[in-house]
Amino acid sequence: MPGFGALVDKQAYFVVHAPRQTGKTTTMKALARRLTEEGRYAALHFSCETARAFPEDVEQAVKGIWLAIEGAARLSLPPELRPPAPIEVPAAGYLQTQLTRWAEACPRPLVLVFDEIDALTGSSLISVLSQLRAGFPDRPVAFPWSLVLCGARDVRDYKAASGGGPVRMGSSSPFNIKEESLRLGDFTEAEVPELYGQHTAETGQPFAEEALARAFALAQGQPWLTNALAREVVEKIQVPGDQPITAAHIEAAKERVILARATHLDSLLARLEEERVRRVIEPVLAGELTGGKTFDADFEHAVDLGLVAPDLPVRIANPIYREIILRVLASPAEAAIDAEPHRYKAPDGRLDVDRLLRGFAEFWRQHGELVVERVDYQEAAPQLVLMAFLHRVVNGGGVVDREVGVGRKRIDVLVRWPYVDAAGLRAEQRVALEIKVWRDRDKKGDPLREGLGQLDEYLRRLGLDEGVLAIFDCRSAAGAIEERTRFEEARTPAGRRVTVLRG
Repeated sequence: MPGFGALVDKQAYFVVHAPRQTGKTTTMKALARRLTEEGRYAALHFSCETARAFPEDVEQAVKGIWLAIEGAARLSLPPELRPPAPIEVPAAGYLQTQLTRWAEACPRPLVLVFDEIDALTGSSLISVLSQLRAGFPDRPVAFPWSLVLCGARDVRDYKAASGGGPVRMGSSSPFNIKEESLRLGDFTEAEVPELYGQHTAETGQPFAEEALARAFALAQGQPWLTNALAREVVEKIQVPGDQPITAAHIEAAKERVILARATHLDSLLARLEEERVRRVIEPVLAGELTGGKTFDADFEHAVDLGLVAPDLPVRIANPIYREIILRVLASPAEAAIDAEPHRYKAPDGRLDVDRLLRGFAEFWRQHGELVVERVDYQEAAPQLVLMAFLHRVVNGGGVVDREVGVGRKRIDVLVRWPYVDAAGLRAEQRVALEIKVWRDRDKKGDPLREGLGQLDEYLRRLGLDEGVLAIFDCRSAAGAIEERTRFEEARTPAGRRVTVLRG
């Protein structure tokens, strides 16, 4: 990790943070082991996870951390570098005392990596960080030479985890001695071929260039997803070893990863319920502008969680997360949709788009207002309901791709439906939709004209001559849903035919 060794040499106390499942623990263990093997430091990596159960029991928390230190030292350090047996002192100074005695007795400077530091919350978090801060001036003779806090969040968020705020804590955090924060990054586009090349070197089975490009496009280098795609292809799909792995295999792996919803993904999605995460994600899904006095802090928190990309414009971190987030948020609506997919399949095997749209319109007239209330992210609720209907019909037979983004004022949807044409050849039907919402705050009035222009550009990019524009009227002056739900025909500025669905 660039900069890690230099910070240790400077006796720095610093933070390493990255989203879950990005290789933090593996990296920190390897770095600590290397520092010890080089002979200059006694470096130890250990986890604070056992203290999670004691947010307000400081004694149990600090003793749990010390037990973790002792256990890790027995496994990783030679006897002469291990800590002495602990002595009994009050909990408020327990960790500081044990670390002081160890630093004084150890023949080498101590470097400690507190992994999963954000497992600590409440009074226990305040106490641990305060004891580390109290011992800081005594380093390196009577306290660790260098100390690393490793977790999913930067230290600026620890005051929130402790239940305090700037007024109560009196500073940006209870650990205001940190020199720097390092963030573990994602794989670059150049690193993905190197990673997947390990499989090729072991088995001789290559990844096609388009497969490598597709894997990076879908995961954007997120370590867990990048590895999960390859694992699905190799272990689950089991592409024969004498065949190259193609982009189609990666696409199939993506669907399997999304449907499997591993523990890592579920824990990430649970964060969508946090209000400060909602303030970042909801405008992205609704296509609205972000802002507000807490936006910078909210955005950094969402970045630390790995939900959004670290640079602007604000966007979901990668297409796989985007798809999962949309499906999860739309799931309450999808559960209410009783639409049998076979009803919307034409005799020639193609998707009957007109029947599908009219089926949705009927559903919207009867149940739209009730179903919208079930969706958590209200700013994007109508869009999510339509996408839930599409997913219910298309799932299993085709694919629904979506493009969302802050300030776009729309969601672009592409339905891809495979079928066999009259010549017996495989073909793909593509249906493009644009979804817009008309709200009281929209000063331009009816978004039809704007939507036709935006859809025109979308159709041009796709090489299509027709599409669908859905406009949901959510103004306070909107008429009854039964009356406003109707169809119109229109043309884009370039003359492309558009079916307009108003709802």
